[in-house]
Amino acid sequence: MPVPTLNNPARARLEAGEVSLGIGLRTTRTVDIAIMMKNSGMDWLFIDFEHSPMDLETAGQLSVAALGVGISPIVRIPNGELALGARALDSGALGIVVPHVESADEAREIVRQLRYAPQGQRGVSGMLPQFGYQPINLGEATVEINRSILVVVMLETARAVSRADEIAAVPGVDVVMLGTNDFANSCGYPGQFGHEVVGKAYDTLQHACKKHDKWVGSGGLSDPLHFDRYIKKGARFILAGSEAGFLMQGAKTRVELLRKIETA
Repeated sequence: MPVPTLNNPARARLEAGEVSLGIGLRTTRTVDIAIMMKNSGMDWLFIDFEHSPMDLETAGQLSVAALGVGISPIVRIPNGELALGARALDSGALGIVVPHVESADEAREIVRQLRYAPQGQRGVSGMLPQFGYQPINLGEATVEINRSILVVVMLETARAVSRADEIAAVPGVDVVMLGTNDFANSCGYPGQFGHEVVGKAYDTLQHACKKHDKWVGSGGLSDPLHFDRYIKKGARFILAGSEAGFLMQGAKTRVELLRKIETA
């Protein structure tokens, strides 16, 4: 049997020291989006279970389509539903995002359930879509899956950010991501993403991630000035926006253009 290998474009960008860009999927249900976003230059699809009615079957279809065109399927699960994360990985995902993580103990449990032994205790399944459903050496496959997937924890409160160092220190965590929207809201500054409290939170994550050789992630931003500021502060795993937001923005721009045309 050939030695199984996986390419995770989202992780490859990070390992190259580059910015890894994702697009949030909340309303899209067809596999065309994988091709569109790959050809738009995105590195990963952010398939969102937390804030959408999307089901696992749809996420699996999107994941398999993404694998086929070379864009990473990354699934965000609701907090406390780690079994859903393991099933998403079995269905083709190359990474799992867990929101509202508050402690190192939570991070350790996330790793335990999402990674194979010896890093964790995830159940082993054959015929994985990541390997094209081909027969593979199971021992080599689990090693390769552990190496290539991304385990992302989101910090969304001041309490969580104060524990960034101990969370980033957990083996098996790859990305510590600030949920900027929820963080600012929980601190009493809703929508104020340029506030110094938010800037200090990014500084804290950058220090912790640099110390423990992890990557800083960023979600919830939309203003180019904020992207510029926090990428310069070290953020590399960047949620660039959502398909719904881009669709609305594009439609509004076209409507404004056409409304200005004078009729005969």
